[in-house]
Amino acid sequence: MRIDPAYLDAETAYRLITGVVVPRPIAWVTSLSSGGVLNLAPFSAFTFVSPKPPMLAISVGRKGGIYKDTAQNILNNEEYVVHIADSSLMTAVHESSTEHPPDVSEVEELRLSTLPGERIKVPRLAAAPIAMECRFRQCLEFGETRSRLIVGEVLVFHIRDGLLNNGKIETEALDPIARIAGPRYAKLGEIVTLKPVFQTSKTES
Repeated sequence: MRIDPAYLDAETAYRLITGVVVPRPIAWVTSLSSGGVLNLAPFSAFTFVSPKPPMLAISVGRKGGIYKDTAQNILNNEEYVVHIADSSLMTAVHESSTEHPPDVSEVEELRLSTLPGERIKVPRLAAAPIAMECRFRQCLEFGETRSRLIVGEVLVFHIRDGLLNNGKIETEALDPIARIAGPRYAKLGEIVTLKPVFQTSKTES
């Protein structure tokens, strides 16, 4: 089958590409509105872009020509928290994607407990196994839909005890969830460990 994206509208192209780029990690993001409302939303267009300093990127789209609350909050306050959820939080992650007016807190709606930020004003979710306090660094817009790629620097990692071993996260113990097309999610399947290959150090000599 051959598909020319020039003939696809944004909605159709979105359905196609979210079924192609799978599985996707989920950034579960808390941010504060100018009125102090704690917003929570998941983003599966998510990756890291730098190890030193550690920097994360999320892509925030528009609906009905309006950017999601998270984008507005981050650009206004320049602080937010990216969480990694485990499978026990799958339903909460999904339900936090429900669209609410800006004055409604998804955290309160879902009755999720929070902890105060250490380096920023934005609270983090107590139940998440990993939380990363971030400060906004850069925003780029892409495409006809003007999706915003928001890049932030991680100021501090909060990691549940028992997840870190010799500087690395124990992925099985983390039990992360991933997004696939539509309202569907995935957990870890079989993990295959291959022989290490030579790689040049990421630290400049």
